[in-house]
Amino acid sequence: MSSAHPARHLLRAKDLADVRFAEPLTVDDMAAAAKLSRAHFSRAFTAAFGQSPHSYLQTRRLERAAAMLRSTDRTVADICMSVGLSSVGSFTTSFTRAFGKTPTAYRDSFPPAATYAHVPACVLRVYSRPGPSSRVERPEPSAAPAEQLPKTAHGKKTAAPARP
Repeated sequence: MSSAHPARHLLRAKDLADVRFAEPLTVDDMAAAAKLSRAHFSRAFTAAFGQSPHSYLQTRRLERAAAMLRSTDRTVADICMSVGLSSVGSFTTSFTRAFGKTPTAYRDSFPPAATYAHVPACVLRVYSRPGPSSRVERPEPSAAPAEQLPKTAHGKKTAAPARP
């Protein structure tokens, strides 16, 4: 017999944990997102997803920390804080329990982040710029010139023509 699909309100709380894992999110916040009492939410979440809301949130945080350990040179303490945990000791204990290695040993089992292909900053800037806007620039009514200036293919005005 298969379990019923989780109700939309439980998925809303699960999505909240997935998106805001790095914030000081609590089970009460997740229950509020699902519009349920804390006790009822905890029971329903555990029945639907097979783990408690706190355990799910902790798992998301540890998974993100593992990804950061593999792909960055940030310190373990910095990673701990950036995934929403406040104690490096508790983070190390939880991480070791989940992954079987301390965060430092886990990082050492992968190639250093510096060995990955380096993308020059100029290339990152070009590809991270927002695309051309579909909005048309319009002159303010008080600043409208008597004659209309010609526009370029991108809708920007060119310099005023020289007057004889």
